[in-house]
Amino acid sequence: MSRAFVFPGQGSQSIGMGQALADAFTEAREVFEEVDSVLGQHLARLMFSGDPDVLQLTENAQPALMAVSLAVIRVLDQQGNFRLPEAAAFVAGHSLGEYTALCAAGSLSLSDTARLLKKRGQAMQQAVPVGLGTMAALIGVDLHAAQDIAAAAALTEVCAAANDNAPGQVVLSGHSAAIDRAIALAAERGFRRSVKLPVSAPFHCSLMQPAAEIMREALEAVEIKPPLVPLVANVTAEAVSDPAQIRSLLVEQVTGSVRWRESVLYMKAHGVDRLLECGAGAVLTGMTKRIDKDIVATALSTPQDIETFLGSQP
Repeated sequence: MSRAFVFPGQGSQSIGMGQALADAFTEAREVFEEVDSVLGQHLARLMFSGDPDVLQLTENAQPALMAVSLAVIRVLDQQGNFRLPEAAAFVAGHSLGEYTALCAAGSLSLSDTARLLKKRGQAMQQAVPVGLGTMAALIGVDLHAAQDIAAAAALTEVCAAANDNAPGQVVLSGHSAAIDRAIALAAERGFRRSVKLPVSAPFHCSLMQPAAEIMREALEAVEIKPPLVPLVANVTAEAVSDPAQIRSLLVEQVTGSVRWRESVLYMKAHGVDRLLECGAGAVLTGMTKRIDKDIVATALSTPQDIETFLGSQP
């Protein structure tokens, strides 16, 4: 059996996430306390019992989701003596989850990861005025068809495939009017279901270029070590371990497409037959089952999930 550890992106957040982990494990509480201290805010309190609209703000959701994922990794390591470098062939993360994956693999420190994601969230939110851009998921549409729809809908605006999540689920990003045109065009072409996403900015398209420049500067100021486990990068859907290349790809990722479907298939082609999703929710687990039913996908989100998983290990 060959495993990969994967980490969720924005959209998996919910009030109450991480609370059970903090109640059950000292190691999880320590992660939340360190992130709170680094950011100078009560992020854990917001996660556990705060306002959902405040948690959904990109600058809060990104470090919060990372903290929950890293709490799971810390518990696996210290409670179960489960060492990620020995247990995983690859790590990967969806959008912000890529930073989480690098932290889990020892490439970024927890404090640097928290600060980078706070800055990334602020930069992405500020790159485009609220209302000017949005995102929508096209259901039942493959990547090629979605790209055709995006190109036809763009006219003089931005409309691009932002996330190739799974067969039949491609997310478009761009100017709000162009996304509306794309939804109408998809319906005309027989794709009846499109869902506007509850996001405050059009992520992973060229409108995010101002945020990419901010992240270029921020990433130059932090140490990136070679990961103990290769990272399958969002924008290339291939493994990378070189710190300079990782730095470059993290900048490119702000405006580039998240090639998640291809990333999962890349890992399978290199022997992976089990994916462990560490963190809030089970979005990536659901996607994996749609990408390839032969891959066993398991979500590790709650104390019970962790205890069941550790109990199954030889």
